[in-house]
Amino acid sequence: MSGTAGPGSLAAHGVLATLGADAPLVAAPMAGGPSGPPLVAAAARAGATGFLAGGYLTPDALAAQVAETRRSTERFGVNLFAPPAVPVDPAAFRAYASQLADLAASFGVDLDGAEPREDDDHWRAKIDLLVDLAVPLVSFTFGLPSAADVEALRAVGTTVVQTVTSPDEAARAEREAGPDVLVVQSSEAGGHSGTLDPARPPASTGLTDLVAAVRAVTDLPVWAAGGLATPGAVRAVLEAGAEAAVVGTVLLRAPESGANATYKAALADPARTTTVVTRAFSGRPARALVNGFVERFDADAPAGYPALHHLTSPIRRAAAAAGDPEAINIWAGTGHAHGTDEPAEVVLRRLAAG
Repeated sequence: MSGTAGPGSLAAHGVLATLGADAPLVAAPMAGGPSGPPLVAAAARAGATGFLAGGYLTPDALAAQVAETRRSTERFGVNLFAPPAVPVDPAAFRAYASQLADLAASFGVDLDGAEPREDDDHWRAKIDLLVDLAVPLVSFTFGLPSAADVEALRAVGTTVVQTVTSPDEAARAEREAGPDVLVVQSSEAGGHSGTLDPARPPASTGLTDLVAAVRAVTDLPVWAAGGLATPGAVRAVLEAGAEAAVVGTVLLRAPESGANATYKAALADPARTTTVVTRAFSGRPARALVNGFVERFDADAPAGYPALHHLTSPIRRAAAAAGDPEAINIWAGTGHAHGTDEPAEVVLRRLAAG
């Protein structure tokens, strides 16, 4: 299934064109609910390409989403969080849990005796699943898959995509993993940074400059991600040499997005204008709109993913259910103000108009 490009619309080429896309646009994988089968299907109707977010899902839940997606389109991808995790210092974890205790209790969450929970997000089971399912695209963030995993995916016809945040990471990814495509993500992106070294958050290099810098060290196709929310911004990264533009935050308020109602309302609040990169929610650097949680806990949050993610998740879920935006993670890129509640297909077609 694909859309029909209008007069003057930007046209897909390279990898996406081979898959049947009309537009050089990718709907980003946004874990935790937003990027499910409805959003991927909407992207396909617009002639773009959507990604399911495999992070946090069980293998069975991911398999079910792939099956549902295939009932509407065969042009899609799946994103995984790759190891290694970022181990947390146990003492720092307990101190942070103590700081969160009163807020947690206000939502009926008991953090007494909380201990670090470390896991690999079902890494091996998900890799094996995706090899079995032979999906068109698989992307990785947070870390690099092994060259053997890349070859196993490629052997079943999958195009392998790796997220990087600097020229050095791009060169390392090509050397150690050998992907087919690089997603070049700038610090302007909403949600988690894909940096391979979370102890050193990415520099604040503009996306067009970052695309040019990465293209100088590799001949791999580049997809650009980070704060893209207007037709002009999309055109600019394509003119800088990107094969495609990856958009996320601008789709979060769409009806096809699985973001919860509290999150969508917070994104629409005109009083919320400032985004920061914080590890307060998950122990990894991620860009979010400032709220009470960030103001209270950003300075004291230790590094440690996924331990901090598991620690704060019950608080964030309870706050979302209660309609309280001050205790949720309002992931948002620098272009968040351009988001609307229009259908994703409408938003993507407008971006493709260039």
